[in-house]
Amino acid sequence: MKVGLFLQELMGQMRAAMERYTMIHPGDRVAVGVSGGKDSLVLLAALARLRTYYPVPFSLVALTADPCFGGEPNDYSAIERFCRDQKIPYVIRRTRLGTLIFEERKESSPCALCAKMRKGALNDYAKQIGCNKVAYAHHMDDIIETMFLSMFYEGQFYSFAPVTYLDRSGITVIRPLMYVPEANVIGFLHKYHLPLVKNPCPADGETKREYVKQLVRQINLENPGVKKRIFHAICTGRIEGWNINGKQ
Repeated sequence: MKVGLFLQELMGQMRAAMERYTMIHPGDRVAVGVSGGKDSLVLLAALARLRTYYPVPFSLVALTADPCFGGEPNDYSAIERFCRDQKIPYVIRRTRLGTLIFEERKESSPCALCAKMRKGALNDYAKQIGCNKVAYAHHMDDIIETMFLSMFYEGQFYSFAPVTYLDRSGITVIRPLMYVPEANVIGFLHKYHLPLVKNPCPADGETKREYVKQLVRQINLENPGVKKRIFHAICTGRIEGWNINGKQ
């Protein structure tokens, strides 16, 4: 696929989700949670491009909540340079999450707690710097995997909602990549040479989510197109928060 066509496809998928679920309103100040991984960097780069021609005006801030694994801050200098080039303000907040989870609490299954606490920190910091929305980089595969995790380990049919208003913080969470398959995210990353930052998490690659990811991949290999059908089931499955203008 030519670069222009590839970009057009991903941007079209993202814009379709944003418009279907009315993710952006005039004057929104959107914080993009940037971990340094591929998904958040693609979301940031795509939104930076979209803001130049989207009919609803909005502004962007890149925001990182650094867990400081091992008690040391991570190096985000490559992302700082990228944000300067794109004229996006970039804010890094150092936290004690790495020390708290792995050294003090010694969590045996740390991922769910770490993700919850990082999101809480991001939302709080976004509010402090004047943002009313936070964009998370969950793509189509993330949503499918979350549904399987919820069924396997909680006995519920559930996945991330496209738009979620958080009463405690007054922040609205949006997921603009929800229609984008992970393969398109990876393709975008490689074509535009985005600056990945290595994940220093001690549990990286050893999670229940990684197990489910490999399982879904195998199911889709054996049954081509099954991921799209699963995603359609999620979209139409009357999950809380997936309604459009009051309708499922």
